[in-house]
Amino acid sequence: MRRVAGLMVSLALLLTTVPHGVPSVQLTGRESALSRVAVISDSYTTGTDLGGLGANGWPALAWRMLADQGRPVTADVAAEGRAGYGVRGDHNSTFGDLTARAVRPDDALVVFFGSRNDQPVDALEVAGLARNAFELARRRAPTARFLVIGPPWPTADVPVRITQIRDALAVVAMATGARFVDPLAERWFVGRPELIGIDGVHPTDIGHRYLAERIAGLIAAELPPVR
Repeated sequence: MRRVAGLMVSLALLLTTVPHGVPSVQLTGRESALSRVAVISDSYTTGTDLGGLGANGWPALAWRMLADQGRPVTADVAAEGRAGYGVRGDHNSTFGDLTARAVRPDDALVVFFGSRNDQPVDALEVAGLARNAFELARRRAPTARFLVIGPPWPTADVPVRITQIRDALAVVAMATGARFVDPLAERWFVGRPELIGIDGVHPTDIGHRYLAERIAGLIAAELPPVR
């Protein structure tokens, strides 16, 4: 408890200067205007050989679900396996690098999803790097809304490092005017072994459909009203 309290105090000090404020796929339908969305994430979004590649990935499925609801989007997805806010991925990118690649001035929504890959990094450092990524996204898309989805874990036995990363991201997200969603508290994947592949980490095709159903609803809630 002392360690958690110390982390919260350190985060509060870190955030005293944080300003408050708030490959592309196109699907059209029902004559609604397209909303531009940027997504920054890891292998839970790229998909793997265990599931979620191409049209079976949660992004492609979510865009179709949104289009069917009359909420079509055009999306820039910058995701890289093994990447996190503080850990470089398979192609040497962090979430900050991916933010610079994906976010555009006319984005209606910027989504950050992950990352369990940051386990080797101190939570306070993750908080600082997340703040940098969010501030960069804000500068690039000053009118966008922000949705920050914390790291998921497939079982109820969540490592302390992951909960600390979750707590750090929640504080920074709220301080920067983003909506924070906590897959750990909501128990995404817990008790649903069919959603996770044999490696015990990555979602199957069924798992990606599950993610699409959840994330499409979260995105729809943040998009401008349908006219």
